[in-house]
Amino acid sequence: MTQQNPDSSRWLGWLLAVASTAVFSLVTPLGKLALDGGFHPTAILSLRFGLAALLLALAMVRTAPHTLRPDRRGFFVAGLAGVVNGLGAVGFFWSLRRLDSSVATMLFALSPLFVLAMLALRGEKFTYRQWIRLGLGLLGVYLLIGPGGQVDLGGVLLVLGGIVGFTLEITLVQWFLPAHDTRTVTLYVLVGMWLAITGLWLAQGLPWSQPGWLGWVVLLIISVVSTFFGWWAMFRAVQVIGSGQYALLLPVETLLAILWSFLFLGETLLPLQILGGGLILVSAMLAVQRLGRIPRRRRWRIWLRNTR
Repeated sequence: MTQQNPDSSRWLGWLLAVASTAVFSLVTPLGKLALDGGFHPTAILSLRFGLAALLLALAMVRTAPHTLRPDRRGFFVAGLAGVVNGLGAVGFFWSLRRLDSSVATMLFALSPLFVLAMLALRGEKFTYRQWIRLGLGLLGVYLLIGPGGQVDLGGVLLVLGGIVGFTLEITLVQWFLPAHDTRTVTLYVLVGMWLAITGLWLAQGLPWSQPGWLGWVVLLIISVVSTFFGWWAMFRAVQVIGSGQYALLLPVETLLAILWSFLFLGETLLPLQILGGGLILVSAMLAVQRLGRIPRRRRWRIWLRNTR
């Protein structure tokens, strides 16, 4: 049997990392496009995560059926993390009815700061550099939503709810399931998200507005390409290049999402908003670098991101 060349394996790892980053960046602008085309926010999320969970389960049945059976702790924690982030994902998608895709994307780039704050609750030191990162992020938010654009505050609060749900999901898994198989955890996180979102949809009375063909195409892309394939590519990439290296691509995802919003949705930003977004991205890059230096036992599980 011939062994794979380490250089070619690493090259493939980076290729998959870039591919997953690119498809992840499509979620927010395509989601905005689907909502503008008539899709109900809760409905599209229920269909998206239900389809993604089904595809992942079928893939696991075919390739690694033993990973379908978590222990009780893994089942409970992963499911709870999914429920929390499912509610956060609903908040984020509802924000797209009130905010431009580019603005929501830049606000969500504050997520690494929230993760660092949560890790501080478990003993991770909050240094003066952390305060500098936080100050840059808050100044960026002020310029983005304040004098630069007068952005809808209700939409901003919905994005913050999405960030909180995402942060709680990541830290719950990191704290309580560090040794569990990533595929198993991800499947039950997806199932938890789908249950929470579908339960909320039922509580709302299953509202439905018939989308056009474009809406259905968008649903398939974000479910199959941006969720199922994106996570598969991310798993494989992290196995080869590591989560710390992969995390360096997070700001690239944000920039790509903003670019797609400009190109395909016709969105624009005022100069002060661009400055504010730039400060948020700088703050996020500094936070990601810090996360990459955290000891492995407390490191952010990067493979659980992008469940917006």
